[in-house]
Amino acid sequence: MNIYNFDLNLLRVLDALLRERNVSRAAQRLSLSQPAVSNALNRLRELLDDPLLVRVGRAMQPTPRALSLETPIREALQQIEHTLNAGDFFDPATSRQRFAIAVTDYVELICMPPLMAHLARVAPGIQLAIEHLSPTLPIEALDNGELDLALGRFLDVPTRFHRRRWASETLQVALRKNHPLVGEGLNLDGFLRLRHLWVHGGQTRGMVDQWLEEQGLSREVVYTTPNYLQAAHIVASSDLAAVLPTQLARHFARLLPLQLFDLPFDLGTFQLDIVSVAQREKDAALQWLIEQMVAVAALTA
Repeated sequence: MNIYNFDLNLLRVLDALLRERNVSRAAQRLSLSQPAVSNALNRLRELLDDPLLVRVGRAMQPTPRALSLETPIREALQQIEHTLNAGDFFDPATSRQRFAIAVTDYVELICMPPLMAHLARVAPGIQLAIEHLSPTLPIEALDNGELDLALGRFLDVPTRFHRRRWASETLQVALRKNHPLVGEGLNLDGFLRLRHLWVHGGQTRGMVDQWLEEQGLSREVVYTTPNYLQAAHIVASSDLAAVLPTQLARHFARLLPLQLFDLPFDLGTFQLDIVSVAQREKDAALQWLIEQMVAVAALTA
């Protein structure tokens, strides 16, 4: 096939169809009419000699040929977009760009208010769309452009991504005030006697349980949740204990009847990183936003 005779706009249509698996939704994504997308699909079928998407019941399913084209075409379109945007002048004061960022509820509560206050002063038109951070790095969403950034604690980051150190954090134990098993201090034996709530949001394995396992110890976890914010409220009204990031624990200790203790063993600090696709390092708007996030975190630490 001669690329000079191929209408490259058809690749945008194919990408949208493979994302949506629906002609009407693909048309909405492309701001085209449904007949225009249907006509483009027919042209693609003829050019590639493959049905590409076939109707199965009420859904459209891609053929093996279409699936083999999906990732290469999406990466090629993203590379073209990033290349064209690399030289763009970015003015934060007038920009109305929208950024999609995946974070845990803890990061959203502690870090987004000061960031939004800062952006209101220097870039009032910028919009942030926050998505829930899954327990692992959302690789596919970053790769296909659904997410611009992911912010959290990530153990394994593929080399095609760029990670920027954002903040350091420690952990504390939160218990309700007047807890029957705890006096003025909390030692290791007392910690292990407690019934625990574990927050697994944004991570696959807790630092506490990893350390305990290395010592041949374990704790009793009777409640598991992905939500840091609910954890604090549950602990405040029960006899459960929760190990929480220090900034979050102190925030809720000012609002709820909680008492905080240092961990009875030293885990040191853990790092929170901002992760983006490495090929977007020349995206002026995205890099500017990352710099603002780092600067605001430093001021509020």
